[in-house]
Amino acid sequence: MKFSELSLNDQVLDALEAMRFEECTPIQEKSIPIILEGRDLIAVAQTGTGKTAAYLLPILNKLSEGGHPEDAINCIVMSPTRELAQQIDQQMEGFSYFMPVSSVAVYGGNDGILFEQQKKGLTLGADVVIATPGRLIAHLSLGYVDLSRVSYFILDEADRMLDMGFFDDIMQIVKHLPKERQTIMFSATMPAKIQQLANTILHDPAEVKLAVSRPADKIIQAAYVCYENQKLGIIRSLFDEQTPERVIIFASSKLKVKEVAKALKLMKLNVGEMHSDLEQAQREEVMHEFKAGRVNILVATDIVARGIDIDDIRLVINYDVPHDSEDYVHRIGRTARANNDGVALTFVNEKEQGRFKQIENFLEKEIYKIALPEELGEAPEYSPRNNDGKNRRNARGKGNGRKNNKSGSNEQKRGNASKRKNGNASEKN
Repeated sequence: MKFSELSLNDQVLDALEAMRFEECTPIQEKSIPIILEGRDLIAVAQTGTGKTAAYLLPILNKLSEGGHPEDAINCIVMSPTRELAQQIDQQMEGFSYFMPVSSVAVYGGNDGILFEQQKKGLTLGADVVIATPGRLIAHLSLGYVDLSRVSYFILDEADRMLDMGFFDDIMQIVKHLPKERQTIMFSATMPAKIQQLANTILHDPAEVKLAVSRPADKIIQAAYVCYENQKLGIIRSLFDEQTPERVIIFASSKLKVKEVAKALKLMKLNVGEMHSDLEQAQREEVMHEFKAGRVNILVATDIVARGIDIDDIRLVINYDVPHDSEDYVHRIGRTARANNDGVALTFVNEKEQGRFKQIENFLEKEIYKIALPEELGEAPEYSPRNNDGKNRRNARGKGNGRKNNKSGSNEQKRGNASKRKNGNASEKN
């Protein structure tokens, strides 16, 4: 469907034409008419499906038609991270180019000038406020922010906000909002806690659920089965003859990101790192350098797996196997965007084979395994069940149990499974 077939006014359509937006994505086609009707909405759609435009366009359509107070905050868009808030703000600028609609992005940082700019926008009544929960509450606590005339309240990546512990913050913000408002939630997944939040803050919502997407067919997926100490050697081999360009390497923790980035710098590779220990100014600088091509490789935690819009990523490397299939889809979805091709490689050590097999089961296909470079030596066999059992024996300590010992009650087996589950959860945290 084309945008011109939707009930959008000429100002919105002019902006879309200037930005060369013609065809709706499925989430836009289904969501925009509902939002234009004024109904509350909960939409389940993954990053990269065009969800930002799915809520910004109908809201801008409503605001540009008038009837809203000029000196008030009319819409709040909540974002889990500064990076996503900045991206939404950039799209807001493009979409509202032909409209008399003002906006301000409100997110954390140590810049006092930035805080004052945000304060000015909030007190003068910007039409649209794009905010992270913590920073908006900081402004609210100082007493100069009036949310009593907000008409539209939007939660983007609601599941991620709850994962980051923002439930109480969101509910605190909701207390400042009028009961008569339109509330819109976008989430990549629909766990019970999202349903609970929806039941609390939405009124008779319409639901739009896109099928859980698989990675784009254009993404070439492959894996290296290896020992943990062979992973850096694989990277050295990959980049030995050709200078890497537009590569994101995902690691499971900020400590691992720091270790990998340090090792790659010793290989004389042009590397930046992105994790939560960096100050806001540092993160913005790293992302700017990466987008500009002055940094070739970005080593990052999942903080950039969602919501960062970089179209020409050539290669994504999962240095560690993601903890679940959705994280895998989000990570490798950074490549093969905007009609580009892309490659996604995953390094799978012995302990990670079970998780990787679950991802293969989710994708309903076996991911091609690339042979290790000869200089790295032998690779472990890809045998997820056997390796899981091996890891369980090792976890009990050397000398405990025999290979052929088949005894043990069902209760013991369930206990071992519980220990594994808890161990995985601890590792994830």
